[in-house]
Amino acid sequence: MSQHTITVDTKTVQLDYILRMADNAMILGQRLSEWCGHGPILEQDIAITNIALDLIGQARNLYQYAAELEGNGKTEDDYPFLRDVTDFKNVLLVEQPNGNWGQTLMRQFLYDTFNYYFYSAMQNSTDERLAAIAEKSLKEIKYHMRYSSEWVVRLGDGTEESHQKMQDALSDLWMYTGELTKPDKLDEQMASSGIGVDLKSIQAQWQKKVDEVLERATLKKPESNWMQSGGKQGKHGEHLGYMLADMQFMQRTYPNMEW
Repeated sequence: MSQHTITVDTKTVQLDYILRMADNAMILGQRLSEWCGHGPILEQDIAITNIALDLIGQARNLYQYAAELEGNGKTEDDYPFLRDVTDFKNVLLVEQPNGNWGQTLMRQFLYDTFNYYFYSAMQNSTDERLAAIAEKSLKEIKYHMRYSSEWVVRLGDGTEESHQKMQDALSDLWMYTGELTKPDKLDEQMASSGIGVDLKSIQAQWQKKVDEVLERATLKKPESNWMQSGGKQGKHGEHLGYMLADMQFMQRTYPNMEW
């Protein structure tokens, strides 16, 4: 389906869906960029910063498409810099603080694994633009998943201290993973239209991969099945507000400033 054949109602729903995808990439990319100059060693500092750049690049592609769909003079910059915290529809996992290196890599692994299967399925979207963005992004996402998986295994099956830190990270972050593959009304509508991804269809794939890596890392999933939710509906914790205060500072202080 090209953007020229989208009805008004479908266009509005699709815009929300695209912004949700873009917000996930943007917020996680911004989070990872906080490591720039602070990585444990130079090689990993550069690696995590490059992943941040990949994610922000993916967000840009999606924000550009959203601006074209919405029209009204919108640009890609309007979405990350001119919306308030409740307008962001990213999942809660990606906005969680970096913590230590192990916490960052655990958060990254849990999201990367989901992202890989999500974008793999998105290549089959009836929206040719989204399918193309997915195909391009997947090349980077494959590397992201391999990188974070290897670090989870390395630290989980490492020293007693690194193992405990990774187990603590998993225990702290697990309650944010349910939202990744649990569809809401928007997910279901986009999946039924052929534009979006059927989250239920990738849930088992995500779970299998996560289980395999955690087993290699000698880590145990929390027994509790209770999950946090609300990010997709714009209900966020305080962490996102602080992040946006930094990210949007220049625009708020000097509105519409140009270099």
